[in-house]
Amino acid sequence: MTNSVQTATAPAGGEAEQPRAATTRVRRARGLPVALGVTLLGAVVPGAGLVWSGRRYGWALVGATVLLVVALGVRFRSLEAVLDLAVDPGRLRAAAWLITIGLLLWAASVGLTYFLVRPRPMRAWQEGLGVLFVAGLCLALASPFALASRYATVQAGLVTDLFEGNETATVPVDVTVADPWGNRERVNVLLLGGDGYVGREGIRTDTIILLSIDTGTGQSVMFSLPRNMMNAQFPADSPLHDLYPDGFDGYGDPAAWMLNAIYGQVPALHPGVLGKSDNEGADAVKQAVAGSLGVPVDYYVLVNLTGFREIVDAMGGVTVNINEPVAIQGDTDRGIPPVDYLDPGPDQRLNGYEALWFTRGRWGSDDYERMLRQRCMIDALIEEAQPLNLLRRYQQLADAGREIVRTDIPSPLLSAFVDLVLRVKDSEVRSVAFVSSPEFFPGDPDFAWVRQTVQKAIAPPPEPSEDDERGGRPGPDGDSGEPTPTPTPSPSDEEDAGTAVSVKESCAYRPVG
Repeated sequence: MTNSVQTATAPAGGEAEQPRAATTRVRRARGLPVALGVTLLGAVVPGAGLVWSGRRYGWALVGATVLLVVALGVRFRSLEAVLDLAVDPGRLRAAAWLITIGLLLWAASVGLTYFLVRPRPMRAWQEGLGVLFVAGLCLALASPFALASRYATVQAGLVTDLFEGNETATVPVDVTVADPWGNRERVNVLLLGGDGYVGREGIRTDTIILLSIDTGTGQSVMFSLPRNMMNAQFPADSPLHDLYPDGFDGYGDPAAWMLNAIYGQVPALHPGVLGKSDNEGADAVKQAVAGSLGVPVDYYVLVNLTGFREIVDAMGGVTVNINEPVAIQGDTDRGIPPVDYLDPGPDQRLNGYEALWFTRGRWGSDDYERMLRQRCMIDALIEEAQPLNLLRRYQQLADAGREIVRTDIPSPLLSAFVDLVLRVKDSEVRSVAFVSSPEFFPGDPDFAWVRQTVQKAIAPPPEPSEDDERGGRPGPDGDSGEPTPTPTPSPSDEEDAGTAVSVKESCAYRPVG
C-alpha cells in the first residue's frame, strides 16, 4: 500500500481548472518492518531505497554505484593490479581519502532513505528502534571500508618508511621506471640476517644469501655463503679492492675478518670509503658478495633476527619439515646445553620463537646445516605469504616490518618488483650452498671454482634434444630407449657438489636414520 499526494493549482481568476496530468508521487512504508527493509536495500545498493520512495535522483545514485563497481572490477581484476596499488604511497593516500568521502556519502544516503520512507506517525519506541537499526546498519556495513581506509594509510606510511630516502653507494644508476632492470637479464638481491642482540657490538650478518632472479621468467637461484668464510673478495673497480687486493684479511682476531664481520668492520675501519650512504655496512657486504661470487649485487634486504620472531608470529606461524632434532638455545663453544629441542616430523607448525631457533640452532650441528634450514625457512615464509593470511594480520606485520627491515630497493621500482616476485612465487626456486667440501674450504676458498659454480647455476637450461622430447635416449641400435630419469641428489651430494637443486626437494621430509 502506498500514499500518494496530488497537487493542482487554480488560475488567477479564481475558477479551478481540471487537475493536470502531471503528478508527483512519493511513498512511505505502512509499517516499521517495511521501512527497515527498504533502508537495508538502500544500504546494500546505494540509491535503491530512494528509488523505491519515488525520488528520481535515486536512479542517479544507483547508476553511479554500478559504474563505480564495474570500474573497480576492471581496474583491479588481477592480484598484480592490487599489489601495484599497495606499493604506491600517493595512490594509497588518495584511496584512503576517497574511501572516507564515499563512506560519508553512503551513510548520508542510508539516513536519508530511512527519513523519507519511515511511517508517520510512530510511537516513541518505534522511533528509537528505527534510529538504532540505522546506526547499527551503518556501523556493520561501513566497518570493512573503514578498515580498508586505515590499511591504505598504514601501508602508505610503511612504504615511505622502508623504501624512500634510503641512500646507498652501490645501487644501480642505470635503471628507470620504464626500464627497471637496466636491460639486465638477472637482478640480484642480497638477503641478510643480522644478529644485533645486547652484548655484541653492531650487527653481524650471520645469514648471507644472494637471490638471483631471471627478470623475464622469474626463475631463481639462491646462493648461500657461510658466515665464517675468509678472504672475501671485492670487485676490481671497488675502492675496497684497492685496500684488500688479496681479500678481506688482516691482523688480530680471525673472527674480525670473517664474512659476517664485514658489515661492522668496514664502516669502522674505512668510513665513507664507498661514498655517501645510509648503510655503509650493507654496501660493504654487497661488494664482498659480488666480488666473491663474480656477479653484481644490485640491492639488499636486511632483517634483524632479534625481531624475526615478530614477523613469524604476525603471520600466524610457518610450516617446515624437520628431519632431526633442532636445538633451542645452547652454546657449543661454552658447553651450555640446549633448553629444549624442536621435534622431527613432517609439516611441523612453528611459532616465531621456534622458527627463530630453527634458523639459528647450532648445537649438535654446524653452520652448513643451519644454512640449509635458513633456505627452507625462506621458502616456508614465501608459502605462508597468502593474500588473505597477510590481510588478516596486516597491522602486526606492518609494525614488525617497520622496526626490523632495512633495504635500498627504491620505491619507484616497487611495482616492477611486485610483478617479478609474483613470477618467482610461481616458478621453481633452486639453491646452491657453499659448504665445506673437497672443492670449497671456507678458511681459504677457491674463488675461481666458486664463480664457475655460480655461472653454471644461473646459466639457462639447455634446449631439449629430439630424444629428450621423445622421453628417452637412443639405444645402441639408434632407436629410442626407455626414459632415463634424472637422479635427485641427496642432501650430502648437493652440498658437496655445489649443485643447484630445488629448494622444495632439499627441504623435503627425510628423517635421519
